[in-house]
Parts: sequence; structure tokens; C-alpha cells
Amino acid sequence: MALRWALAENEEGGTLFADERVAERHVGKGAYAGMEFLHVNARTIINTVPAESRMPFRHTINPYRGCSHACVYCFARPTHDYLGLGIGADFERKIVVKVNAVERLRTELRAPAWGGEHIAMGTNTDPYQHAEGKYHLTRGIVEALSGARNPFSILTKSTLILRDGPVLAAASERTEVGVSFSIGTLDRSVWKLTEPGTPPPDRRIEAMRRLTALGIPCGVLVAPVLPGLSDSEAQLTEVVEACAEAGAVSITGLALHLRGPVRGHYFEWLERERPGLLRLHRERFRRGAYQDEEERQRIEGIVKVAARRCGVAGPNRYRGTPPAQGRALATDPKGGAGSEGGPSEDVRQLRLL
Repeated sequence: MALRWALAENEEGGTLFADERVAERHVGKGAYAGMEFLHVNARTIINTVPAESRMPFRHTINPYRGCSHACVYCFARPTHDYLGLGIGADFERKIVVKVNAVERLRTELRAPAWGGEHIAMGTNTDPYQHAEGKYHLTRGIVEALSGARNPFSILTKSTLILRDGPVLAAASERTEVGVSFSIGTLDRSVWKLTEPGTPPPDRRIEAMRRLTALGIPCGVLVAPVLPGLSDSEAQLTEVVEACAEAGAVSITGLALHLRGPVRGHYFEWLERERPGLLRLHRERFRRGAYQDEEERQRIEGIVKVAARRCGVAGPNRYRGTPPAQGRALATDPKGGAGSEGGPSEDVRQLRLL
């Protein structure tokens, strides 16, 4: 198996650089059976968003590549293609682990050039995915950011974040901390079909309730909303009401988009699992990666109205402090320094990452 990133065990000087080498597989055992972990040493861990982008944050950290959540629609799947791995099962089971992430971060936070800007996590794959239970990198990153009083935000679908509740609570007393949960539906059949590696949505809501009780304000992204599966007004309203009751301080709805190879992957899955929805999807995505503006506004509007009716009208907790100029993430599938792998997005769509 060729891998464009050198493994930590084989790398002279412990740095990561583009190279074709044969990967040594770290086979998961016990709770991680069926998974493989590829250890790499990152040259940098704070990734800077290109200056021309319109994103409301300039810096990201992603300790893992690939994601065991196995969300069929995941926009980050093409990042595995660059590594010589598949965007399907490989993306879900062969996880790249930046084993030196915490040490690199501590060094970079001490650098004179670092200005202490907001750092967003969860912009590529979930920092609290299954691998975090083994490697504890996200916990170490949170502790390092807290120690440096550096503001940060986290977007997750995982209840594993509860493990770090006390650490996050302590960090929120030292700096600005934003937590958001991605909860696209409460329908367990849709959840199990489309994101089988994630905790059930009702457990995510309970996790949000518990973090809120610790004094950590949490937002929700009702995203992505899937045509014919989770996009009815009743379904969206149900999610909003449950999240509001659990204490969400912001709730935002976002429609599904399918860019690059993800479109083909999703349509192949749809033809196999829900062929009756193919016609609807072909109509919705007839113009490309995004559904019509009218449909996107319909979904956002339903969520916004329901949220306001429930008394939730706060700003998105994941966005951080907007930079002086409007920006949108422009990423490089190579995933080099200053990028986090994946196609460019406008600010509306990237809020769901």
C-alpha cells in the first residue's frame, strides 16, 4: 500500500513530508478491531486558512485523517484519495494519526509569530471520533490551548466529548470556548443508515445537556439535511425543539451538498440503499454540487423560525471571531501545511464541517 505521507516510525528527524513509501499497518485490536492506524509526525499542526478565503476563522487543527463515523455524505472523503487510499471503506477504517500533535501544538503556541487567534477543530474529520478513545490527542490539544489561554471551538457528533467535560469547563474559565454538535435528524432509521459509526442523535442531545450543566454553552448544526430522508418541516422542527429543550444557545440548519468524488460515492450508495430517492436527488443536484438556493433557504428558514419560537437566537457557537475580511475555506487535497484537505467552500456550507 503506497502512502504519500511517511510514517512516524520510518521518518528521519520525525517530520512529515510528501513521499511514496510502503505503510506499516497498526492493526486495531479489541474495541478497535477492523481498523488500521497509520502513525505520522506532522511538520505543523496549526493549519492556516488561505488569506483569500471567506471563512470566519483563520486557523484549524485536525489530529486525525479519515473517520470511523462513516457518514456516507462526508465531504472529507477525497482527502484519502491523495494518500493513495480509497474514499469508501479505507476512509472509514484506515485512520491517519498525527502522533506528535500535542507536542507540535505546544511548540507552535510558544512561537513569537503566533498571535493567539481562534482555532477551530472539526473542520475536516471529527476530533472525537473512535480513534480519540485510543490516542487522546484531542484531549491533549484542549489542555494545551487552555494552558495558553488560546480561544478555540469544537464541532463533533460524538458523545466521547463528555470524557473531557471537566477539561473543557476549566478551559472556558481561561479563554473563549465554543462547542457545537452536528445533529441532522432524530430519526434512528435515518441515523443508522447514513452515519452508522456515530452515537445516536438522542445521546448527542443528552451529551449537550450535560456539557451545558457544566457551564459550557453549546450550539447545534442541523446538518446536513438530506433530501427525502430528513428534510420535512416536521422532522426539522422536532430536532430544533429537542435541542432547544436541552439548552442549545444556537441552532442552524444546512442542506446537503455533494462536491467532487463525494457526489459519485453518495449516489452509488443511494442507488443501493434507497433507489426510490434517486430521481429526487438528481433533480435537486441537477446544477452541480449544491441544491437550488430556494431549497437551501427553505431548510434554513424552517430551522430559524422554529429556533426563535423556542427562544434560541444566539450566534453560531462554532464560528469563532470573524476575521477583518470575509473569507471562505480554500483547501488543498494534498493536506499540506496551511490547508486541511478538501475542496473550497463558501461560508454558508462550511459551517457544517
